[in-house]
Amino acid sequence: MDKQKAPVSSTLYTEEYFRTACEGFDEFNTSEGEQLSRRLASAFSLAEVTPGMTILDVGCGRGEILRHAAQLGADAYGIDYAEVAVNLSKRVIEPLGGVTPGKMAVFQADAKTLPFATGSFDRVLMFDVVEHLHPWELDQALAEVRRVLKPDGKFIVHTAPNIWYDRYAYPVVRAVRTLMGQGANYPKNPRNFLVSVNEHVHVNEQSMLSLARTLRRAGFRGKVWLESPPQHGGESAVIDSARGFLFRTPPFRWFFEREVFAVVAKHAR
Repeated sequence: MDKQKAPVSSTLYTEEYFRTACEGFDEFNTSEGEQLSRRLASAFSLAEVTPGMTILDVGCGRGEILRHAAQLGADAYGIDYAEVAVNLSKRVIEPLGGVTPGKMAVFQADAKTLPFATGSFDRVLMFDVVEHLHPWELDQALAEVRRVLKPDGKFIVHTAPNIWYDRYAYPVVRAVRTLMGQGANYPKNPRNFLVSVNEHVHVNEQSMLSLARTLRRAGFRGKVWLESPPQHGGESAVIDSARGFLFRTPPFRWFFEREVFAVVAKHAR
């Protein structure tokens, strides 16, 4: 039974993980949080942060989102249950104390028991966290997000990969790449593609439909959709044409697009 599955150990989230495997690490390592990766910048822009807002970043990781929210004049609070993440975030935000227009603070806490009062936040962000929480954990975390979100607040989610890609598209991609002599770069388990640690920390990838269902069950309504990183052409005319078709055309794009986004609000049950 899923409720018996223990949470992913916080000790797996090492500084090496955040600096070599966690999305956006190149930009973070070169700028210590001043620059955001394309994915994080896209997700953050959806929050439409304005001066005076209160922002909660659930699973704040390295802390760069807190920095960017405070620079826009919002009071930004982050939580992470990994001690390494809290320490990294503090190193990012503490030198800016009193410099940014908005306040910043970070706490070690579990997403399933947020240490904040009901109705505290205009925006709650959950970037690249959903896939690390077992379904029972995610249900509890979403209940807490709903509790701390203001009645007119918004909840912004990003999660990757799209589970339909891993289940259905990746085996096709792997087979084609194997025929092309590139199979060594495409392990059988898609969680090991590029970032092998994901085999141990990814426990709950979502599709667009499953995330929408989960959010509705938790009392949220809004928009859920798929996107993908920019597709760089030039490999071959055949591959470029196939990639363009698969990423633009329903129903194929539902399986090949990699990232799931959501912007939702509290809904009366």
